Amino acid sequence: MQMAVNFLYIIFLHLVTVVVFQSNATPEVPALIVFGDSIVDPGNNNGLKSLAKCNFPPYGRDFEGQSATGRFSNGKIPTDFIASQVGIKEYLPAYLDPELSDEDLLTGVSFASGGAGFDNITAKVASSYTLWDQLQMFEEYKRKLESVAGIERAAEIVKDSVYIIVAGSNDIMVTYFISNLRSNYDIPSYVDYIVQAASSFIKNLYNLGVRKIGIVGVPPLGCVPMVRTIRGGITRECVEIYNQASVLLNRELSAELTRLAQELPSSQIIYLDVYNILHDLIMNSSHYGFEEATRGCCGTGKVEATLLCNEELSTLTCQDTSKYLFWDAFHPTERAYELLVTPLVKNYLPILF
Repeated sequence: MQMAVNFLYIIFLHLVTVVVFQSNATPEVPALIVFGDSIVDPGNNNGLKSLAKCNFPPYGRDFEGQSATGRFSNGKIPTDFIASQVGIKEYLPAYLDPELSDEDLLTGVSFASGGAGFDNITAKVASSYTLWDQLQMFEEYKRKLESVAGIERAAEIVKDSVYIIVAGSNDIMVTYFISNLRSNYDIPSYVDYIVQAASSFIKNLYNLGVRKIGIVGVPPLGCVPMVRTIRGGITRECVEIYNQASVLLNRELSAELTRLAQELPSSQIIYLDVYNILHDLIMNSSHYGFEEATRGCCGTGKVEATLLCNEELSTLTCQDTSKYLFWDAFHPTERAYELLVTPLVKNYLPILF
């Protein structure tokens, strides 16, 4: 009998040891830090003299308190869903929010700026913050974090936090196709330019102590309502050359990230595919409960975005946002974002968290 008790006790100790080891093997992620464009900008552009901002109605009409925070949607944006689904906090604030608290510094912020891209000229056209401006903000953030948490703890937070980068869409859609500012490049060479800029940005983050990075690919840009309107003909079809450029950029970016993950010691760098998820939502919209996937909810839904999407000009804005995949001519609705983010959190982020 005593031998049986001893045997059970040994098994119990073994199980406790395994549980403790496994819980220590994956450190808790203290914060979510974000860089990028309007998809993940919660209001950093509010103080800029820029067309790329939306801190006015009807933006934010389904957000808590019906507040137009500067998020480019009717409600939550992807990083809000990521932060809440992984248990960090309900909303990820803008770094430049004047009401930012010390607790926000400890649990994460977004430096993203609507209109930004990996190509610096992209943000300059929109009069927004470049990714390199955002990198400087991050360096300032680190200093503030040290004053709040102490140097050692701040370094741990920087190392253990997860970083999300969302950029590239404006480079392809606006800088290359719409404005022709990079007309001296063909699509493959411009894609290579973007990828190298992205690689350089990631290396700079790494040199600042960052280790866990998820880079979100670009969506099917040819199916965005604005692109359908200006390039899709009378029937406003998806524009194939835009989608082909998106696919090429995603493929080359994914390959570069794989290379970087091998080059940079102790790094975790992953590519997050949104192209196929959003393409499926668009092509099979009725399956997901959407009644409209070719136009936005705001105004006519064909061209309205940012300043054109306002209560004075956009009297045709829809009543039921849940039926629309897109909120304005560029950006999805809160409901679409949730459908987009949930598989990302399930399939990719466990690698980082």
